[in-house]
Amino acid sequence: MTRTMWANRDLLDRLLIAADGEHVGMVDDLELSDGPAPEITALLSGPTALGPRVGGRLGSWWLAVGRRLRPADDPYPNRVPFAQVTTINHRGIAVAVESAEVPTRRLRGWVHDKVIDRIPGSG
Repeated sequence: MTRTMWANRDLLDRLLIAADGEHVGMVDDLELSDGPAPEITALLSGPTALGPRVGGRLGSWWLAVGRRLRPADDPYPNRVPFAQVTTINHRGIAVAVESAEVPTRRLRGWVHDKVIDRIPGSG
């Protein structure tokens, strides 16, 4: 069954929720198939997906930061196949993968450990 969606309303900037209930990022961009009627093949997340979408100097800077924070052998942007999507609702987009399998957790963990935890009163 084919479902028509509005990407801006239904998918972009929505919370990604792993099978274990953890928040694992936001949908920053979409990967589409080639052809006369493109279909969504994957949800893209992270600074390397958001940078090109923002565009301009800010987008270029955000993309460069994202590339520097990722290991060289790690592909980017973070990609969740659309076939793994189980639910799309007002809370976010639920995917059938565990939080440990989604690479966005690394960046969130680093920011939490190196930045957030150092702020007085954040604990």
